[in-house]
Amino acid sequence: MSIVITGATGQLGRHVVKALLERNVPAEDIVATGRSLEKLDDFAGRGVRVTAMDYADAASVSAALKGATKVLLISGNEIGQRVEHHRTVIEAAKAEGVELLAYTSIANADTTGMKLAAEHQVTEAILRDSGVPFVLLRNGWYLENYTDQLPGTLAQGALAGSAGDGRVSGASRLDYAHAAAAVLVADGQAGKIYELGGDDAFSMADLAAEISAATGKAISYSDLPAGDYAGLLAGAGVPEGFAEILADSDLGIARGDLLVSSGDLRRLIGRPATSLADAVRAAAGA
Repeated sequence: MSIVITGATGQLGRHVVKALLERNVPAEDIVATGRSLEKLDDFAGRGVRVTAMDYADAASVSAALKGATKVLLISGNEIGQRVEHHRTVIEAAKAEGVELLAYTSIANADTTGMKLAAEHQVTEAILRDSGVPFVLLRNGWYLENYTDQLPGTLAQGALAGSAGDGRVSGASRLDYAHAAAAVLVADGQAGKIYELGGDDAFSMADLAAEISAATGKAISYSDLPAGDYAGLLAGAGVPEGFAEILADSDLGIARGDLLVSSGDLRRLIGRPATSLADAVRAAAGA
């Protein structure tokens, strides 16, 4: 068996490779791919096969998938180019005759109106039409989307957004990685759709309260019109187009687009998902 992990140089991909090793998948059965092979040296030292792959280079994708039994297609991060990048991997997987392609999509992809979901929706359609056996891992929000911003939040003394009192079912990257590993080693996964999210949804006010409790510094949440929030992000250095997408995603949270109640994540990883409180405390301690 050969399990190819695309984007293994990224944070999620690295966690997946480690999770597979923890599940006693032989290192030689794992292929970790990415654009910067030096970032995979530690895996190579453990016997994992590493190979260069760039979504934009079809030849490198075909070479990386040579002999693959299963493929984890971790969605690309180049918004506006992801559909074609994903298509390249799907076509290579079809040509190779892989037994399963797992794709990291977005929560509630079939119903959400979030702009960020559009390329995921198109990718899912390409998969359905491709003839490749596939499973969808519809990942919810990462808790790290918020905890990685903790220094800035503390410096500003407040959270801002456009999510209203909407709630999000967040979980850690590690949680989602272990779910992906569980699916990759299991049989009979083709055709399944997993809606993945944390056990306890939270609002931005809840997030502010957890930060306050963990740090001892009073943090409030300020809800803004989406245009104002996008402007605030752009003023802080976020590219204008991406700032608009982030503000739109907050509107999605307000609508409930990122609420997940399936319990799929907890069942796949065999434990409760990482809680908001634990994630915030860990980030504050770091």
